Amino acid sequence: MIEDVLTEAGEKMGKAVDAVHNDFQNVRTGRANPSLFQKIMVEYYGTPTPLDQLAGLQVQEARTMVITPYDKSAAKDIEKAIVAAQHLGATPQNDGEVIRVTMPELNEERRKEYVKLAHQKAEDGRVSVRSVRRKAKDDLEALTSEVGEDDVFRGEKELEAMTKAHIDRIDEALKRKEEELLEV
Repeated sequence: MIEDVLTEAGEKMGKAVDAVHNDFQNVRTGRANPSLFQKIMVEYYGTPTPLDQLAGLQVQEARTMVITPYDKSAAKDIEKAIVAAQHLGATPQNDGEVIRVTMPELNEERRKEYVKLAHQKAEDGRVSVRSVRRKAKDDLEALTSEVGEDDVFRGEKELEAMTKAHIDRIDEALKRKEEELLEV
């Protein structure tokens, strides 16, 4: 029973860490990266559709992304969606065949905004991990009458160690992202 609670908590904490890693991929670093374009929704025949389902994404140079629409008639809609995506700060150029997006250089002020955003995403991840810990701890305490206080105490110690390990993974990812963002 205690192992089931700990296993479930570990899985949920792992998912929280994965979500933070995913969020970090969407924070811009001045380099072109297909993950920056993943959450862009394009109005395609009246339906919001993810950009990566409508076009091929390729990094041409360090700061240039080439988007090749599968349906050439969707190029204008893709272009509009990219302009509307303010987190990119880029202007697309459409030559009829492909759309080129050159990522602008990040200035110091913008870099600091992105670092602040990364800190916020990391804190959200830590809160999620702690929330999982709180629920698991409640579940363990509910088992006290069935398995005994000593076993529950050992389970809680294991839960604390697991929580610390997951929060450390988030902090390490934040440190790497911060270095990446502040790199000129």
